[in-house]
Amino acid sequence: MNVNVNFDERVSVHADTPWVASPMAGVERRMLDRIGDEVARATTIVRFAPGSAFSPHVHTGGEEFLVLDGVFQDEHGDFPTGSYIRNPPQSSHTPATAPGCTIFVKLWQFDLADRTHVRIDTNKARYLPTTDGVKTLPLFQDEHEDVVMEVWDAGAEVDLSAHAGMEVLVLSGSFVENDEEFAPQSWLRLPNGARATALAGPEGAKVWIKRDHLKTPPQAPVV
Repeated sequence: MNVNVNFDERVSVHADTPWVASPMAGVERRMLDRIGDEVARATTIVRFAPGSAFSPHVHTGGEEFLVLDGVFQDEHGDFPTGSYIRNPPQSSHTPATAPGCTIFVKLWQFDLADRTHVRIDTNKARYLPTTDGVKTLPLFQDEHEDVVMEVWDAGAEVDLSAHAGMEVLVLSGSFVENDEEFAPQSWLRLPNGARATALAGPEGAKVWIKRDHLKTPPQAPVV
């Protein structure tokens, strides 16, 4: 299964994209990009029905996710809206959700030598002013990628130049880029070398951003 696999082009997906049932009962997906079948390098928004529970499994290629609404649960704790989690390659867990939840999740996109667990409640973290109208919360950085959340003031013009690729997911508020409006759960991917500017909407915007992760063309997992 291939979805938005030309990483040399600008791609956007919005919240009006239909949900698609997954092989797991009670789980629906909005696929953003994907290379592979059920074992895939994938970027997805996943919606879990209340009471969903899953068997234990290993994330051979790592799992990174942000809880967009509800509460995601496993043996490590309860992770409410705003929780940012990195389960590195070879980690395992047993997911469940009593109230239901929606998560933005990326699979098989880690350095396979990475063993760093990250669990951040972004609701309690401190954003730092960076440029005019922008506050930034660092989430993770290594030689392969830089992951942050940002809050943009209303009307702020924000440079989205992508030296080695960039993804932007809207969490709240809105922005306009290339005459296209991005509202909550809208996703934008920019290729290497892209130059772009976002204009934050009248209520500002809160966004998740990953930069510098597309230096090497993405490939399907080798298992």
